[in-house]
Amino acid sequence: MVKLVKSNYLNAYKMTKRIIAIKEKGFLHVNIKYGTIGIAVGMVMSLFVAIFNRDSISMEDATINVIYSMMITLGIANIVAFYQCYYTPTNTSFWKFILGYYACNLVGMVIGMETANLFVSLIFGYDIHFFRWEYYGSTLAIVTIVGTLILFYHLQKINAEAILQAREMDLVKLEQLKTQAELQALQSKINPHFLYNALNSIVSLIHEDANKAEEMTLKLSKLFRYSINTMQENYCSIKEEIEILNTYLDIEKVRFGNRINFQIESPTELEDKLIPRFLLQPLVENSLKHGLKDMRMHGEMKVVIALNEARIEIFIYDNGVPFPEELIAGYGLQSTFDKLKLLYGDNYDLQLNNSPAKHIKISIPLI
Repeated sequence: MVKLVKSNYLNAYKMTKRIIAIKEKGFLHVNIKYGTIGIAVGMVMSLFVAIFNRDSISMEDATINVIYSMMITLGIANIVAFYQCYYTPTNTSFWKFILGYYACNLVGMVIGMETANLFVSLIFGYDIHFFRWEYYGSTLAIVTIVGTLILFYHLQKINAEAILQAREMDLVKLEQLKTQAELQALQSKINPHFLYNALNSIVSLIHEDANKAEEMTLKLSKLFRYSINTMQENYCSIKEEIEILNTYLDIEKVRFGNRINFQIESPTELEDKLIPRFLLQPLVENSLKHGLKDMRMHGEMKVVIALNEARIEIFIYDNGVPFPEELIAGYGLQSTFDKLKLLYGDNYDLQLNNSPAKHIKISIPLI
């Protein structure tokens, strides 16, 4: 049980970086809090004396009880708080920390007692002798009991916080694993979708132009080799993404010939910036499949990547069929929406515009 409490205590301290409120709210909070507690304890003690003492208790004696209780409480609270600013279970052993805690209680009690002696002598004019050790016996017993109860309270509280933190971390890890699985599922869907179209093109070319069919097969092999080797990565550099897109377009150029003019514009200073992997390919494929599918000549497809303040903007233009007013997102668009949502939450923008020229615009934060 001791080992379990010790382990949880150390782990909790690393996560919360505090033992009591001193780490967050400072000495003022400690003095207000424990000063109030000290006053309350002194009043309760005076009440008990008044109840069980036949001679009752005078207002002066009650005031003296409150002063001693408050000074002792403040003395201990401030010494312990100061101690915990410099010594923690992370930079000293657990049992040394416990011994230091009780030592602080002892020192704080002495400081509190003697400070109370000074105040009482100044307020009431008593001739009080300092360091009367015969008065420390009962006070030490009370301080030890109360200090132990407070220590166990904090240990139990931090132990509960450690368990809660561990559960929260498990939930975060599960959420991350879920997100990663969803991203990988999206990528695994992109590849078969493209494979279906590419293989149909290769089949149609085998008897018409064997060289072109061979060229498409080699390009397809290169694209899949690249995607398989990087399946676990969610981001890639813009340079790598353009290489992926160029490989894809090389395959489509074999199929489309001179019907479509492809352009990619991206400044060299953005080559090392990261964007989601396979972000461009499904959108370009979507434009070819739906927007430019009926273009026999003079088709135009242009991809532009630019930096606007702290955001990367991506534009995909084509001069094909305009987007309908009530668009039903196909796989290419839907997978892009899903991927951006998983990676950026709400910190992205995707627009489909027909003016001044038909284009898809994506805005994502620079990372």
